[in-house]
Amino acid sequence: MQENGEFVLIVSTVLILIIVIALIILFTTFQKKKNTLVEERKIAKEEFERTIVETQIEIREETLRNISWELHDNIGQLLTLAKIQLQSATKENIQEVSTTITKGLTEVRALSKLINPEAMSNIDLREAVQLEMDRFNRLNFIESTLEVLGKEKTIEQKSNVIIFRILQEFFSNTIKHSRASRLKVTLNYGETDLLITAKDNGVGFISEEKKEGIGLINIKNRAKLIGAEIQFTSEKNNGTALEIKYKL
Repeated sequence: MQENGEFVLIVSTVLILIIVIALIILFTTFQKKKNTLVEERKIAKEEFERTIVETQIEIREETLRNISWELHDNIGQLLTLAKIQLQSATKENIQEVSTTITKGLTEVRALSKLINPEAMSNIDLREAVQLEMDRFNRLNFIESTLEVLGKEKTIEQKSNVIIFRILQEFFSNTIKHSRASRLKVTLNYGETDLLITAKDNGVGFISEEKKEGIGLINIKNRAKLIGAEIQFTSEKNNGTALEIKYKL
């Protein structure tokens, strides 16, 4: 009887020890996973913040390149033309001089919006895209239109920056490589999603390698940071389209 009692005690003690050890192992494993998750989230947040800063720098650099070009090749030409017109101005053609100077002032005012970094950092997506469309049309780069559908909703500013930079990359490739004559951007605001479509009527392409070459990987990685879905389609001689689906 005593032996049975001792056996039960030993077995109970061993079971308790096994349970305690198992709980310690589970707790230790949980803590490790928790610490790993916290570290991964910290790294992801730092990566996101770094990408935002890099994207803002890229937007500013692109903006400064555009300003430099416009000052040199557009406003500079208008001022030169106004000078030539003034040198031979008469009562009959003074209106031409006035028109040229007025056009130059309009160009300067348009550039002033881009020069102001505070204005650019707080600008909303629709206004930022509209400024790009206006610039393309003003400089006769490409016939550009922006269509806004649905009730416009506020987008988180950091997502705003990422989406605009993605579109800016698409615009740059359209103007440099597509040989397109028209570019259309649509912002379609739904109840839960914003669907953005940018499409040109350029030469397009069918090569997957070419898609990767124009920065599709970079675009997809940036979209992933804000939880957006990217669809990129192109057909030879039938244009290229970029579709961004962003959850509001």
